[in-house]
Amino acid sequence: MNMDVSQRLSFFAALFRVDEQPGTGMWLLYITTIVLSIIVYKLGFAKKLRIAQSILIYIFLILGCTILTFFGVFLPVAEGLVVAALILIIYKIRLKQSKKIEASANSSEGKL
Repeated sequence: MNMDVSQRLSFFAALFRVDEQPGTGMWLLYITTIVLSIIVYKLGFAKKLRIAQSILIYIFLILGCTILTFFGVFLPVAEGLVVAALILIIYKIRLKQSKKIEASANSSEGKL
């Protein structure tokens, strides 16, 4: 029973050729997971904190991404982070648009 591992890889793991170049591929997958996790954190959960607290949060985020990277070889972890980032970006854009419309409606009511 010979299984082809390359058929089971997630998109990013296959893109970075983790099965052919495990060293380079895993580092690229790790960096991708970190960058996407930071983007999702900043878009959805970040609050204004002191610098020491922010550093501590990013340290734990990077440590957590180590585990997520190993899962991300066969599971769609990075792909899920891309989807989460896109959803949060759309949410932020729509939130800005609605605040802009609300502000212009309030300013036009004040003139009447």
